[in-house]
Amino acid sequence: MRLSPRLRTPLALLSAALIVLLGPPLLSSGSGSATGTHIPGLRLMVPNTPGGGYDITARTAAKSAEDADLSRNIEVFNLPGAGGTVGLSRLVAERGNGKLAMSMGLGVVGAVHTNHAPSTLADTTPIARLTQEPDIVVVAKGSKYRNFDQLVADWRNKPGSLPVGGGSSPGGPDHLAPMLMAKAAGIAPKKVNYIPYDGGGELLASVLGGKVAFGVSGVGEYLDQIEAGELRVLAVTSDKRLPGLDAPTLKESGLDVSFTNWRGIVAPPGLTDAERDKLIDLVTKMHASKQWQEAVRRNRWTDAFMTGDEFGRFLTAQDKRVDTVLKELGL
Repeated sequence: MRLSPRLRTPLALLSAALIVLLGPPLLSSGSGSATGTHIPGLRLMVPNTPGGGYDITARTAAKSAEDADLSRNIEVFNLPGAGGTVGLSRLVAERGNGKLAMSMGLGVVGAVHTNHAPSTLADTTPIARLTQEPDIVVVAKGSKYRNFDQLVADWRNKPGSLPVGGGSSPGGPDHLAPMLMAKAAGIAPKKVNYIPYDGGGELLASVLGGKVAFGVSGVGEYLDQIEAGELRVLAVTSDKRLPGLDAPTLKESGLDVSFTNWRGIVAPPGLTDAERDKLIDLVTKMHASKQWQEAVRRNRWTDAFMTGDEFGRFLTAQDKRVDTVLKELGL
C-alpha cells in the first residue's frame, strides 16, 4: 500500500491500518443508540387476539418508536387467554426480564377479579398509561336498530333475547359498560345476555354476522368499518360526543352513564431501577414523538400519559374501583 505524504505519521499510520483491518467506522444508527433508548431484543406481549385494542396499541407504539428512530426491531406477539390473565401470568413468571413488556388496560384489571387469577397487576412493574378512549355501541349496517332508543326499548322488554357482545371478559370495560347501561335502563345486570370475546377483533365478526344484537367496544378498533359503512354507531359512552361520529352520548339518550377505557404498559417484577427507568425513558420519548401523536389523533384516542409510581398508584385505585362496581352490580 503506497501512503500519501499526509499519512506518514505514526498516528496516521495506525489509523490507516485499523481501517484496512476493521473497515471504515460505522455511521450512527440513529437516536435510538445515541440517546440510550434502544433496548436490544425488546419484546412486547399482547394478552389477547390480533385486532383488539391492546393489539392495536402495542403495534402502534412499536411502530412509532421505530419510525422515530428510538428503537429497532421490537417484537410484538400475542398470547391470548382468560381476558389477558394468561399473558399476565407469563409476564409475572418472567421476573427480572428487562426486555419484556405487556400491553394492557382496564380489561386485565377486571379479568383478574372475575377469573380469580393467581397473579395480579400488583405483581408487575408499572411503566406507563398511554391513552383513554370511550366505548361505543355498534350494530351491523343491516340491523333493524337505527338509533339507541329503539335498541333500549327492545332490551328492556326482553333483555335475555338480545345478546350483547364485548371485546373483554367479565369485569373488563366492554362488559362493565353494558352492565352499567342495563342498570341505568332498569334492567337487572344478571339478566343481560353478555357474550365475551377475546378482543375487539373476534367480536367484529359476530357483530357483522348478526350473531349478537349489538356490540360494545373501543372506538379506535372499528373506525375503518364505521367509515366504510359496515357498522352503525348508536351511542358513545363518553361525556361528550366524539368528533366525526354521528352518535349521541348515553346521557343524551336518557341513561346516566359515563364510561372511559384506558390502556398502558407494564413489565415483569424484579427489574433493577436502571432497567425500569430505561423502559420508562423509551416509552416517554415514544409518547413525545410526532409519529405517536399523529396515531393518537388518527385513532381518536385521548392522551392520558403517566409513568412509573404515579401509574402504579392509578392501577391500585382502578383495582379497588372495579371490585366495587362488580359488587354493586351483583356480579
